[in-house]
Amino acid sequence: MEKKTIYKRLYKDYSKKYLNKIILSGLLSILVAGSTSAIAWLLDPAIKKLFIDKDQSLLFFIPLMIILAFTIKGLSLYFAKKTLIDVGEEVKKKLQYDMVKSLIGTDTQIIDKKHSGKFVSNITYDVTHITNLLTHAILSLFKDSLTLFGLLAVMFFQNWELTLISIIMIPLAATSAKILGKRIGKVTTEAQEKSGFLTTYLVELFKNHKLMKIFQKENYEKDKADKHLDQLKEKNKKIQTVYVRMSPIMEILTGIMIAILIFYSGKLMSLGKLGINNFFSFLAAMMLAYQPVRALSTLSMTLNQGLSAASRIIPIIDQKNYIYDLDSAENLKINNGNIEFKNVTFAYESEEGKILKSINLKFKGGEMTALAGHSGAGKTTILNLIPRFYDIQSGDITIDNQSIYKTTIKSLRQNISLVSQETTLFDDTIKNNIKYANENASDEEIFESAKKSYCDEFIKNFPNKYETLIGENGVRLSGGEKQRLSIARAMLKKSSIILLDEATSSLDSETESKIQNALEILTKNKTTIVIAHRISTILNSNNIYVIDSGEILDYGKHEDLLVKCKLYKNFYEKQIQK
Repeated sequence: MEKKTIYKRLYKDYSKKYLNKIILSGLLSILVAGSTSAIAWLLDPAIKKLFIDKDQSLLFFIPLMIILAFTIKGLSLYFAKKTLIDVGEEVKKKLQYDMVKSLIGTDTQIIDKKHSGKFVSNITYDVTHITNLLTHAILSLFKDSLTLFGLLAVMFFQNWELTLISIIMIPLAATSAKILGKRIGKVTTEAQEKSGFLTTYLVELFKNHKLMKIFQKENYEKDKADKHLDQLKEKNKKIQTVYVRMSPIMEILTGIMIAILIFYSGKLMSLGKLGINNFFSFLAAMMLAYQPVRALSTLSMTLNQGLSAASRIIPIIDQKNYIYDLDSAENLKINNGNIEFKNVTFAYESEEGKILKSINLKFKGGEMTALAGHSGAGKTTILNLIPRFYDIQSGDITIDNQSIYKTTIKSLRQNISLVSQETTLFDDTIKNNIKYANENASDEEIFESAKKSYCDEFIKNFPNKYETLIGENGVRLSGGEKQRLSIARAMLKKSSIILLDEATSSLDSETESKIQNALEILTKNKTTIVIAHRISTILNSNNIYVIDSGEILDYGKHEDLLVKCKLYKNFYEKQIQK
């Protein structure tokens, strides 16, 4: 994105709302500049009246004025900074919210392209740099430019010749800052990438800590962590090094200026063109100008950091979904719940080859249909296409003769429940995990769903019952308990269509029996599509499709497929042997 475009977006969408506070900070900066300039100017009468003329009449007045000037400067600077801190945090929250909102609403296929750790890094690392851009940079622009202007006025008032010599330092510092600013933008981008890699690594590490321990990979992971941290350290060192490079540049320039000024001032004094009071006032103004010149010289570096971060954040906020409602989309109306795939072709954007190849499927309403086949045949893809987690390349999918691509996504997903073998739970209470399916559900409805899914049996054993915190992804629960909880959630939604990726193969017989009973209650009189992992599922299905390499190999009743489909017969026999 172009810098001009980024500036416009940051102003229009995030800063404009707080323009009154930014202006207030600017007005307070005028007081900071005025009081700083007054401090330098007061040295002139102080030296002349008190030390040269030995005039005691201003002995109390001038010190009081200096105290007043410093007080005004301190308070004005405090309120200016506080005002922009408030603005910065508001903008930071808005940016983070817009990113989170965009990521929540974005397509599954977009999320799949980037590790969650990278998004976390964008939300935390990058936003900080934009906050600095909108707070520190703006304050510096106001305060330091106005202060520099005021001090230059004092310097010109004391001696215009010395002032002209001094201002040579400003373009020299600006040129150095411009060169360093480009460098810091590049280094910041590199540091963000390393931060993203570190966050990604940490997410993976915490998620797979049991795997790490069982394979005794602690030392391997320590070395890996050290490598990530070392890379980020080096990038951050580069950023800080670029920043501090301005210090020796400014020190050298200041030293040269002071040396030249002392040499030239000595000549002016010998000619009677410069008084000692004028010289000290001028010198104080010039020394005070050192800080704003230095701050302004690093301003371009802060701007480049912020712009670099914004160039990564704004595309996330502006991300357009591939899956969206047509303007003419209508709400889905479920009658019988018949689902049909018509010549459906699908391929994941990131993969070569078609996953589904012009398939035709019919799922009769109120009945259970099983999908059987080897791993990677396309069974899970079929389930994912119905709620439009992904969109097909060609063909159509209808529910009761209504194309799902001509109905609203909200009404489509309202009528679908998904129970996956990869059970997803939140680090929250049991009650809230069930209630996630319907936030308006009453306690009675939640308890009823829990009883029907046999969750009540293990919930009552916890001291806090339904208010028990289950930990990250239900770490305090067993695999069977997690599965029953996900079934309870699906029951509470009361959807007409159930998509079921069974996960009972690794459970003991008693737990499996309870889950099968719960599934029977869940799927009764519902349009159910299930990926068959168990014999019981196959036998309970009204119809079975055999999927192989993205194509429909055969379909029919269990008894018929045993006779006419060799692949199905092999699949069934393997199930019997387990």
